[in-house]
Amino acid sequence: MSTTHEEVAFGGPDGQVTASLKDLIDTHLHMPFPFRRNPHEREASASVDMWLSTWGLTAEPGVAAMITRTRPAQLASFTSPAVDPGILRIVAHQIAYQFVFDDRAEDIGRHSPAALVPMLCESIAVLRDGRAPSTPLGAALTDLYRQVRERCTPGQAARWASHSREYVHGLLYEAVAQTHSVALRTGDCASIRSLTAGVEPFYPLYEAAASAAPTPAEIDHPAVRRLSRLSADAAVWTADLFSAVKEQRAGEMINLALAYQREHRCSLQAAVVLAIRQINSTIREFERLHAEIEPELSPAGAEYLEGMTGWIRGCYHWSRTVPRYADVASVPAVTRPHSTCSRERT
Repeated sequence: MSTTHEEVAFGGPDGQVTASLKDLIDTHLHMPFPFRRNPHEREASASVDMWLSTWGLTAEPGVAAMITRTRPAQLASFTSPAVDPGILRIVAHQIAYQFVFDDRAEDIGRHSPAALVPMLCESIAVLRDGRAPSTPLGAALTDLYRQVRERCTPGQAARWASHSREYVHGLLYEAVAQTHSVALRTGDCASIRSLTAGVEPFYPLYEAAASAAPTPAEIDHPAVRRLSRLSADAAVWTADLFSAVKEQRAGEMINLALAYQREHRCSLQAAVVLAIRQINSTIREFERLHAEIEPELSPAGAEYLEGMTGWIRGCYHWSRTVPRYADVASVPAVTRPHSTCSRERT
């Protein structure tokens, strides 16, 4: 094992200099999937506002402003461009709910992971045991679960609940890591980020949206399961690139780019380039495996995979335009002429 120093190039094609960190990401990120948008986005946005108000969530301090900055219906539209209006509404409601839940968990968990336990236990009780909620967040989750059960088959709803429980458990891992004095290595951070991404709960909704249900053999095929993991990781790690400035300023830890910066003791710009390399490798593996397995799938199975593709493409286009991550455009692409990162090679 030897340690070397590799200079990171910040220029774009033909040697032009990128102006901001946002430009740097756009220049180097491999995004082979063209932009698409659901034609029912406006109706979904109105539905999100009404749904959050119905369950009292926008009455809580800061939530309405957060929803304005995060645009959950837009993310639903970008990730799910081909689904019908009913599925799009559920996707948009779920994204909005997860934004509220995630921000609340971060606020509580950064002070004390133990203080987060009652909130997480309520969610698990709703998802696993069907117990009645005791908070507005729990009531919103109960209604979301009702929407899922009404549209999905029992098997699809069960998969949705299982993936959603994994997301809830991941927030406790995040809270523990956030308050721990030992800096996480990049691999550990990526594992936690995979749990807290909250992407895989949407995949059963794409089963329900397909023209016919994919077969159990297709859903459980090792290649399809691997594609599910690759899609979720690529989507959330791409969002990490654009959110890194915001999260660095807030003192957050669970972000792929920030993990590279801590581990390699380098500039944020250099760390972003390293994170992009990992994301590009993930997307290329997704492309390769998708091409290999698609001829074996039914039309419904192919539609199911398109839902996974949508999250890679959609998270990129949403992250680069959403007001929540606008700070990425204010940071220059280069901090100094010879920004370097320490990298280990075998």
